[in-house]
Amino acid sequence: MILNASGCLDALEAPEVARALDAFVTKTVTPLAREGNRPVRIAETDAGMLNSIGLENPGIEGLLADKLPRLAGLGVPLWVSVGGFAASDYAELCAALDDRAEVTTIELNLSCPNVEEAPESAAEIVAAARPRTSKPLYAKLSPAATDLPETARAVQAAGADGLSLVNTIKGLALDERTLEPRLGRELGGYSGPALKPIALAAVYQCYRATGLPIVGMGGVSTGRDALEFLAAGAAAVALGTVLFSDPEAPGRVRRELAEELAARGLPQPSDATGLAHASGTVTVA
Repeated sequence: MILNASGCLDALEAPEVARALDAFVTKTVTPLAREGNRPVRIAETDAGMLNSIGLENPGIEGLLADKLPRLAGLGVPLWVSVGGFAASDYAELCAALDDRAEVTTIELNLSCPNVEEAPESAAEIVAAARPRTSKPLYAKLSPAATDLPETARAVQAAGADGLSLVNTIKGLALDERTLEPRLGRELGGYSGPALKPIALAAVYQCYRATGLPIVGMGGVSTGRDALEFLAAGAAAVALGTVLFSDPEAPGRVRRELAEELAARGLPQPSDATGLAHASGTVTVA
């Protein structure tokens, strides 16, 4: 299954790209509308990009009244990414989405590096959100966590149905002439090819620790990348930075992955999930 990483695709501006996905993940929505961070918000780097959007969004009321009905018209399963600054924010958002039939899954953005506020622990947020919805909950975690496998086990115990790994990691880009930060907020979230080994390690460790379904992301740009994430333990992959330069990436990655699987005699992508653990012990919930 191929998705987009939250915030990396405007499905209403590029519906043909969204329809090439197996599910579309919305930009993160918060209880109230947010203007986001001051510009400059995006800076390209040698091996990817930095962003400092700051969760700009219309708020849950704007999403429900305007964007969600239009996104439903795409005919693609919808995942809604939600974020906040307290566990109660996440609970409120999950409750608001629970009776929306067009929403198939809720992704809890527990690791945005571009906001100042520090919410409760990931497990506390999942525990608050879980009773407010019957929809599957995926916890999106940061690769910067002190003990990521332990965090994954904690959100699993709190009721998460799956994991999204990983979010961006903090980075800095300096102007070549002035040597000052290129982003308006100075630091931003790094994404791109150099994130791939970090993301692979996160998927590998958390699959071994929990056995939960995982959406792997971070530097996925080819079918070979997708295959490696599956082997590390992912059940699906999400495309992020590559979508900015190659809108044809969903179809291309799907074809390349099919070729990689066929070359190894694997009929389905699911047959590749966990192959890197073939000689190890995987804990299944």
